Amino acid sequence: MKKIILLCASGMSTSMLVKKMQEAAEAASYECEIAAFSASEATTKAADADVVLLGPQIRFSKGKISEQLPGVPVDAIDMRMYGCMDGAGVLAFARKIMKD
Repeated sequence: MKKIILLCASGMSTSMLVKKMQEAAEAASYECEIAAFSASEATTKAADADVVLLGPQIRFSKGKISEQLPGVPVDAIDMRMYGCMDGAGVLAFARKIMKD
C-alpha cells in the first residue's frame, strides 16, 4: 500500500484535500494511505512515505524538505488543483510521481 503525505504550513489546510483524495482513491479502488501534517513534522511523519506533496504556500521549502527526506520524491501541488480541492487530480499527480 502506497503512503502519500501532504505537508503544509500548519497541516490544517490540507486536511480537506486529503479527504477529497481519499474519496477519489476509494472511487478508483486504489488502496493507499493519505495524511496531512505540518512541514515541521516532515522527518518524523514522512520519512517512510512513497511521495510527499507540498501545499503551494510552502513550495519554497521543496529543497530543504527533499534534503530531510532522502530517497522520498517531493513535489509541490499545483496551485489551481489545490485551490479547487481537486482530490482526483492531486491523487493522479501523486501516482504519476510514484510511477504507479
